[in-house]
Amino acid sequence: MTRARRQFNPTEHLASEAVAAYVDGELRMNAYLRAAHHVSECPECAAEVDAQQQARIALRSSEQVTMPTSLMGLLHQIPDRHCDAAGEGRPGALPTFRGGIASGLSGRFRRR
Repeated sequence: MTRARRQFNPTEHLASEAVAAYVDGELRMNAYLRAAHHVSECPECAAEVDAQQQARIALRSSEQVTMPTSLMGLLHQIPDRHCDAAGEGRPGALPTFRGGIASGLSGRFRRR
């Protein structure tokens, strides 16, 4: 039995995640080819791809993000969720909190 090939419906557009994956080269070959064909026929999606490409270029050419030390201090005050042994396994038990969210972020930003 031969399958009929699905035709492009002009009311269907690429999802924003598909546009980002297309621009970033993260689609498998078949999906990439389908997306490329769609973009060649759909001005709306072609504009979305162009906007995504411009955003990608801007992000890649931007400088390292800097964070004021005052913000880093505030982030250190936000607790990380970490259950202690007494709270585990008890229904309705509230977790205890240790550390801060900034401990995981400190290596990702440069302080000013």
